[in-house]
Amino acid sequence: MKLTSTLAGAFALGLLAAPVLAQDITIQDAYMRTSGPMAKTAAAFMHIQNAADSDDRLVGARSDIAAKVETHTHITSDDGVMKMRRVDGGFVIPAQGEHVLARGGDHLMFMGLNTSLKDGDSVHVVLVFENAGEIEIDIPVDLNRSPEMKMDMKMDHSSDG
Repeated sequence: MKLTSTLAGAFALGLLAAPVLAQDITIQDAYMRTSGPMAKTAAAFMHIQNAADSDDRLVGARSDIAAKVETHTHITSDDGVMKMRRVDGGFVIPAQGEHVLARGGDHLMFMGLNTSLKDGDSVHVVLVFENAGEIEIDIPVDLNRSPEMKMDMKMDHSSDG
């Protein structure tokens, strides 16, 4: 298990500001959250960029801190309730593009945590890509980050007169 102390995790937060680059894949702004110290699940979010001329796919991940890690997303059910669902086949990272794993959307779900996570800890994760292969990354636990805000408001700027 590669869960470091809070002090070492805080140090890692500074180091992880730099992107992780492997093959044509760049990982930026990765962080994890959990609902509390006794939680049995956690989620990870990040920006994944693909500099290759062909699509790649994040097909999975693994970590010593969890029994399993799955690719998940949120969907809105017919009754308007947001629900989390597993995404079979993972996430496409388009050629010369990016895919963002963000709160309220696509993310990595860590299930069956075997340790508690505290703000500032660092978690070793192996990301598995269809083409780029395995990329190892240490993801900081950030329990204080505000969620990304998505503004999908449509406004009419035309005048009536």
